Amino acid sequence: MKRVIVPFFIAHQGCPFQCVFCDQEKITGSAAVLPTAAEIKSRVADWLVSSGVAVVEVAFYGGTFTALSQGEQQALLEPLQPLLASGSVSAVRVSTRPDCITAGNVAFLRQSGVTLIELGVQSMDNAVLAAAGRGHDALATVNAFAILKSAGMRVGAQLMPGLPGAGRGEALATLRTIISLQPDILRIYPAVVLKGTALAKMYESGSFLPLSLDEAVQICKQLLHEAAQAGVPVIRVGLQPTEDIAKGAELLAGPFHPAFRQLVESERWYDLLQRLVAAFPLDAKLAIHVAPARVADVVGQRRSNISCLRSSGRQVAAVTADANLEESRILITDGIKTVAGDILTDLDYHQ
Repeated sequence: MKRVIVPFFIAHQGCPFQCVFCDQEKITGSAAVLPTAAEIKSRVADWLVSSGVAVVEVAFYGGTFTALSQGEQQALLEPLQPLLASGSVSAVRVSTRPDCITAGNVAFLRQSGVTLIELGVQSMDNAVLAAAGRGHDALATVNAFAILKSAGMRVGAQLMPGLPGAGRGEALATLRTIISLQPDILRIYPAVVLKGTALAKMYESGSFLPLSLDEAVQICKQLLHEAAQAGVPVIRVGLQPTEDIAKGAELLAGPFHPAFRQLVESERWYDLLQRLVAAFPLDAKLAIHVAPARVADVVGQRRSNISCLRSSGRQVAAVTADANLEESRILITDGIKTVAGDILTDLDYHQ
């Protein structure tokens, strides 16, 4: 059964700081107001009908949920209690800051049906956190993980490569530290420059240069690959495009692309393809077989991977979906020889 998540965006609500990169209203496309009990019940009911499923999850995104007043948190969660009791809502997830996690507020959330808390980690480098105006250090994240894990909560982490003072080394070190804390899910959002933010002023003054699209793809492909090797699901790579951001109305600079994840995934598969096709003569006519879900990634956006292989002299006859293959597997044959590969074990960016 497919998982359906009913989203509620509480942009910047409860946040005690204004980070240099942040404008939650532009990121989410939602005004900074809390939904009423009636709105919560109505939206869940609508999604149950439109999605065609009997059970949904509910998520409160944006803002700092655990920094809201106890009354505000209760007002958001109380309308869901009858739905949790009836089974039509299976779980609730919220987002917050690492320094706004305490044993007390976690206990309250758990009693109220919250099972997953996503932490806005961004970086585990104290200098980068300070430059971003986060208002906490890396130890706050370590402590938050410890509290959440001891309470039996599932934990998500949001990472943001490309912040001021950060580079590839920082991004990898942050990921590896977070993986050691055993997150249940990850999100990776390369930093972009939104109009009206402090980061925009830094960019306009020349004191901050965001990652290029290619730089962000090269960094994120390694982050995504190491997370996959560690068995940690990455549920999003790249900023969710609102209408204004997709049109460029609110975006000043940075590595935004509406299909950013596909660019990253395609780069990983191209790296593996390059290694595997080296086993064949240059004039061999190659047939590539992959799982149906991976055909688009192997082909590349606008067939970029196939075009690159052909421009290097390789003859690719076809890319075929094979339902018998696992999603990490690939077979390449020229009719005489077959080479098998697995993206998790045969691609290693540490080398």
